[in-house]
Amino acid sequence: MIDISIPGFGELQLAHLVLDFNGTLAVDGRVVDGVAERLESLSRRLTLHVVTADTFGNVQTQLRAVPATVHILPAGRQDEAKRDYLRRLGAAHAAAIGNGRNDLLMLREAALGIGVILNEGAWGATLAAAQVVCTSILDALDLLANPLRLTATLRA
Repeated sequence: MIDISIPGFGELQLAHLVLDFNGTLAVDGRVVDGVAERLESLSRRLTLHVVTADTFGNVQTQLRAVPATVHILPAGRQDEAKRDYLRRLGAAHAAAIGNGRNDLLMLREAALGIGVILNEGAWGATLAAAQVVCTSILDALDLLANPLRLTATLRA
């Protein structure tokens, strides 16, 4: 659990972290160096979920050593499927990280939405729906590992 009070923003009591895979944790289907170690560390405080279309068909292989539930989405309305997955967990107690058009509803619904911009770019409306935007997945994960960074960014 990550529990933090942010002046002017409110209380965050996070139990879950829901992540997109391609463009968020991975570039061209390969996990960014340093991600697995950070996820391992965060898994001591949050339950990790990777919800993905699995564009490259290798998410299971790439995340085999990461303590996360991996959910591969069927084709069609993946934006709604990601949002609905988050809702089933309890969006009020979840952070979400993504970059794509199909991440927009998930980031908008989460208690904390973090947009990332990696090599493939990001959907502008998804970034606008996020409370925080990072240009590195490592920086995004480090925000959760060091919650006072969130205070510095989100306080009024």
